[in-house]
Amino acid sequence: MSKKKTDTEEKILFGRPKNNVTIGLVGLPNVGKSSTFNLLGKLQVPAENYPFCTIDPSVTSVVVPDSRFDHLVEAFKPKKEIQAVLAVTDIAGLVKGAAEGKGLGNEFLSNIAAVDAIFHVVRKFPGKKIEHVEGSIEPTRDMEIIRRELQKKDLARVERELETESKKLRGRKPTKEQEMEFGALKKAIEMLKSEKDVRFGKWQAKEIYYLNKLNLLSAKPVVYLVNMSLKSYKEGKGAGKKITKWVQDNTPDEPIIAYSAKFEAGWMKLEEEKKAKLIKKGANSAISSIIWAGYRALKLVHFFTCGKDEVRAWSVRMHSKAPQAAGVIHGDFEKYFHSADVYSYDDFKANGSTEAGVKAAGKLMMKGKEYIVQDGDIMFIKHTAGGAKKK
Repeated sequence: MSKKKTDTEEKILFGRPKNNVTIGLVGLPNVGKSSTFNLLGKLQVPAENYPFCTIDPSVTSVVVPDSRFDHLVEAFKPKKEIQAVLAVTDIAGLVKGAAEGKGLGNEFLSNIAAVDAIFHVVRKFPGKKIEHVEGSIEPTRDMEIIRRELQKKDLARVERELETESKKLRGRKPTKEQEMEFGALKKAIEMLKSEKDVRFGKWQAKEIYYLNKLNLLSAKPVVYLVNMSLKSYKEGKGAGKKITKWVQDNTPDEPIIAYSAKFEAGWMKLEEEKKAKLIKKGANSAISSIIWAGYRALKLVHFFTCGKDEVRAWSVRMHSKAPQAAGVIHGDFEKYFHSADVYSYDDFKANGSTEAGVKAAGKLMMKGKEYIVQDGDIMFIKHTAGGAKKK
């Protein structure tokens, strides 16, 4: 009997193979990155009006809103509830020439290397009081500056790697594995010289696995956050055709979210009644959309553990197997993984929102080490750590 696709499918993703991942706020100086960070985490980091005010990156963990979690809490009525979080890093502004070290560029680019995805904050709001480092408001120019700086840094990294690995051969014929590695490096160099991001190449799984060791900046997924004026946002003008076309031409299908940091700051101070009136007029907060876009860019999914003591949402990378999910809970659970009782949130809700209802409908599954965890799975992990099978 053949296994189901979800039991056998295995994919290699660009990025570091871990579940503790972060997304960084990146952009030119004075585009609203730190203000956005303050909104996301309700924390105060320096947000003064001058370049490089955020020299040391700040990190916050932002709750990921999920109606499924809320429903599970209502159903299980646990003593404790823990939501999933998105780790966000505020990184100081890059400038043109950062790849050559301008404006503390090397330090800031290394901070980008430390994150797994990018919130690219783009300034569309006007204002002479807040100086623009390039002297004018041209969003697509700014987007191109950031993109090219990351590509330049990658190109230098890949060329250096190719030179180092070539010297190791010392005239010997390369092995098949080395030929694959040289081919991947040369292909990456060709893409970067053509001003194309590595993540948009057609790669074999083994090539991605190899390139992941280099932690390339242009391999990181991007979510574009277009920071608009309060007036434009309330009028529902959106990111605009020019920005949308630039993204489709250069980084196709990556998310674009229009928002206003000024609107969001005011929104947080409003009472629910006033928020409801604004929503009727078509003006709503974009924070939830921003958080979820970042979460998806990191290729994360939720699984849940539920009981009377605790309901908790856990984050695991897409295509992770059951033992890896168990390892997110505790390292020993992965090492001594035995099996997992699994049912989907949708089946739980469709069968009276009780485990008894799920069992009666025959929707409770026992899964082994090859099971690929699905978004919305409710799991009971069984392991032999300590000599006994338990959660």
